[in-house]
Amino acid sequence: MRSSASRLALVLLPLVLTLAPMAAVAAPASEADMSLYTRIGALNVCIARAAGIEFDKAVAVAGETIAQVIQGQHEGAIAQVGPKPLTIDELRKGAINSAVLGAVEVCPDEVPADVRKKVEEVLKNRSTSPAAKPAPAKK
Repeated sequence: MRSSASRLALVLLPLVLTLAPMAAVAAPASEADMSLYTRIGALNVCIARAAGIEFDKAVAVAGETIAQVIQGQHEGAIAQVGPKPLTIDELRKGAINSAVLGAVEVCPDEVPADVRKKVEEVLKNRSTSPAAKPAPAKK
């Protein structure tokens, strides 16, 4: 008689083998990839919050999901960041930020007011900083 853990392992083995990364060298995540991953993470936060899960837990799960996808599909590399792959900790930090930013956009009512306010301030400061403004056109 097999234990329930053994049965579960046998059931999950085909899934794990299917999801295992391929041997080919992965391309860095493109801007379109990152946009998709951010949207998926944001939707996960929104769905979790609507189901009554506290914000920090919802964001942590969504961020971990994004980080693991980038690690697995792109070996930690993001084209917008540069050629060097990021560590899983770096991916997690960025992915959590992406999930929060996306949730503010997709379901602002599911984001705590203090978090929403901080995000809006950061975005406002980013859009008014000299680095964010395009250089004047040369004549």
